[in-house]
Amino acid sequence: MVLKELDAASTDLKEARDSQNRGGLKWATIQAYYSIFHSARALLYAKGYREKGHRGLLRALRELYRAELREDLLDDFEDAIGMREAADYGGVYSDEGARAVTETAEDFLDSARTILKSRLNVSREHKKLC
Repeated sequence: MVLKELDAASTDLKEARDSQNRGGLKWATIQAYYSIFHSARALLYAKGYREKGHRGLLRALRELYRAELREDLLDDFEDAIGMREAADYGGVYSDEGARAVTETAEDFLDSARTILKSRLNVSREHKKLC
């Protein structure tokens, strides 16, 4: 499940970049957020837990990975939750917001890979695919 979530995070990040390049800012924001979500789930699954909602996932990461994940990255995840909700439910999004969520998604995926590589010995082959 951990590797499946990392694959989903990588795919969503690529799709977010593609959407942003085409001017699809709403979908770029949503797809980048889901990249973060899947990276976060991979981390949670690696510790044997499952999430109960998006904000619950964030709370769990703050507890379980406080020594390994930067506080500002977790704050950016929280901001991304709000931006995804605004884009998805309110139709509110921007180029600046899409870029910010995409940058967070890149950073979050890199951080998750680094943490999980040491825990799960993620193969070099998998990293190349991501």
